[in-house]
Amino acid sequence: MQTLEVFQSLWAMERRHPSLPERSHEENFRLIAEAGYDGVCLDPSMADLETYRETLPLFAKHGLKCMVNLFPRRVSEMKPLLEFAREAGAVKVNAIAQVMPVSVAGALPLIYRWLGEAEAMGLELLFETHRDSLLNDLYYTLEVLDAVPELLLTADLSHFVLEREFQLPLSHRDRGLLQRVHDRSDCFQGRVASREQIQVPLAFPQHQPWVDLFRALWTDGLRSWRERNAADATCVFLCELGPPGYAITDAQGLELSDRWAEALTIRSWVREIWSALESETSAAQ
Repeated sequence: MQTLEVFQSLWAMERRHPSLPERSHEENFRLIAEAGYDGVCLDPSMADLETYRETLPLFAKHGLKCMVNLFPRRVSEMKPLLEFAREAGAVKVNAIAQVMPVSVAGALPLIYRWLGEAEAMGLELLFETHRDSLLNDLYYTLEVLDAVPELLLTADLSHFVLEREFQLPLSHRDRGLLQRVHDRSDCFQGRVASREQIQVPLAFPQHQPWVDLFRALWTDGLRSWRERNAADATCVFLCELGPPGYAITDAQGLELSDRWAEALTIRSWVREIWSALESETSAAQ
């Protein structure tokens, strides 16, 4: 039976509050575990690798699985970051590479080198759809997918909705382009964007059309994943509501919504979508 696991981002646990202190890693892991998440995602670059290494004992202590988003800023940095992912026992290894050739032709040697380094360590390396990274925009990403048939993605479509400034209702053509991303995605990330903002509060009435869009897109992505994967495979969905400046703030630097509560809301939506897809599969059999 296929399984859904929902992770929480450690980066998303940062407060960045004008007067409240940051919680310790211990407290954040405890909160995540008590809330019933399946795992935690770390976001190491070489500059903070040792800081993240200090969190590794907390996974076993709190019964949580590990995912990593790797941020290499030089070609040579991918290998030590992959070694950290192996040390952490990460179930998903995702690259948000800060090395960004302008042309697809320039990106291909890097992608193949990094895929080879990961394979040599027994890891499957995914590449994330993310602004200010190797896969900065939708059209470039689609070209890369055509050029590297074995490449798999982590789909964070908030970046492409913002980058393309998609209009609502989403056109059949644009939905088809995003479906091409879904059909090559092995992991999914959750936040709601609009055509002007990377992360909008979920409950505001003016944002409901965008909430509806993302719930539909997550349905498309998870359906595609289920159709392509084995009967006993596990799908990982990461709740990743970023702190300020992803989160919108008022004049005092205070957030306009409760990100912790919103992450739990997204988790409940994704679980509902998964259950509906399970029923859809059962009805078709």
